[in-house]
Amino acid sequence: MAIRILVVDDDTAFCIMLKTFLQKKGFEVVNAFTAADAQRELSQNYFDIVITDIRLPDSDGLAILRYVKENSFGTQVILMTGYTDIKTAVNAMKLGAYEYVGKPINPDEILHTINQALKKQETGENNSTQKETKAKPIQPFVKGVSPDAKQLQEHIKLVAPTNMSVLIIGDSGTGKEHIAHSIHSQSKRSSQPYVAVDCGAIPKELATSEFFGHIKGSFTGAIGDKTGHFEAANGGTLFLDEVGNLSYEVQVQLLRALQERKIKPVGSSNEIQVDIRVVAATNEDLTEAVKRGDFREDLYHRLNEFNIRVPRLADRKQDIMVFANHFLAVANAELEKEVEGFSEEVTTLFKNYEWPGNLREMKNIIKRSVLLAKGDTIAIDVLPAEMSAQQNQPLYSYSKSNEEQAIKDALEKADYNKSKAAKLLDIDRKTLYNKLKLYNIDL
Repeated sequence: MAIRILVVDDDTAFCIMLKTFLQKKGFEVVNAFTAADAQRELSQNYFDIVITDIRLPDSDGLAILRYVKENSFGTQVILMTGYTDIKTAVNAMKLGAYEYVGKPINPDEILHTINQALKKQETGENNSTQKETKAKPIQPFVKGVSPDAKQLQEHIKLVAPTNMSVLIIGDSGTGKEHIAHSIHSQSKRSSQPYVAVDCGAIPKELATSEFFGHIKGSFTGAIGDKTGHFEAANGGTLFLDEVGNLSYEVQVQLLRALQERKIKPVGSSNEIQVDIRVVAATNEDLTEAVKRGDFREDLYHRLNEFNIRVPRLADRKQDIMVFANHFLAVANAELEKEVEGFSEEVTTLFKNYEWPGNLREMKNIIKRSVLLAKGDTIAIDVLPAEMSAQQNQPLYSYSKSNEEQAIKDALEKADYNKSKAAKLLDIDRKTLYNKLKLYNIDL
């Protein structure tokens, strides 16, 4: 008899894609788009595996986990989670979940996890108990020890208990979403929903539906009612990641919703009252975007009641090896390896490297290095060659004769972020502004 799998996620396209993939692998798959649908399926049919997102429009994956444990002995539950939900997923393991996998989902990873869960089902072993006896749980995040890290934590502690909107400003990969989640977890809304939205991933034509929801039949493709992000976050925190990517039209709708604290789903005539706290993040200079007319000034001030600036990893020298050792522990656990540390040469390189991708880059490099490591320590030969090649070499060497072109090249390389361009040119921001005036470079 075929193995039966229930996939629960309110993302219809993702559900169908995963169902198709698993059916090709020989599984019998049923989709559910809400917790209510899932419980109805579970009450009527037996499933060997339940794969559920932690966040659902009418409940959460933990409710489904509890239902399975009470009503469907032998069914293994796999949770799908975003980076900021890892703590919740770890807690779910203690409640009896088999495993959690991070989004975006890697098909081969989910297939491997399913097969491992089926093996445990056959032997009757409890995976979470086995994991606890194997190794000490790894903290999902570390805070750092540098003055910058301490100031960052002080700001989070200061603003978290308030209802002020917070704008987090920092380069890509610096951990802005973790900071947003820390604000929520230390707030008076910590027991309420935390909904993270990647503003850069929302198509302009679907933005209204994504934020405010829609009712069945309100437009082509609306095959069912959809709960928008505002309603899903009601009572809690809405995190708008890379908010500068929103189109001007969507900014207008967002501002109105924040001012009136009311939303109206697409196709509905009924307004819904919402009580949310907004935390936004950006890797660009929104004040410049306001000057260019790309970002509404009133929305900027609405989001920027308090701002937190996140330093680049390369500017936090004291924290570099703290983070490196943390990511080493994470990689060891994920890859089932026992690499103990870094060679002295690697440590020196880490402390002097620019880390253009910040924490995200470090995590990926260390995971790759742990996989390639042949001994107890990570040696320099398993690091990407470009790390050594870039070390101590100027990104832009220029003379008076080609200075103007070098500045233009650096600005383009930095996506016209002046702070980044100044670093590439190895000059301070004030000097760059003077050069822009000198050469009449208009941005």
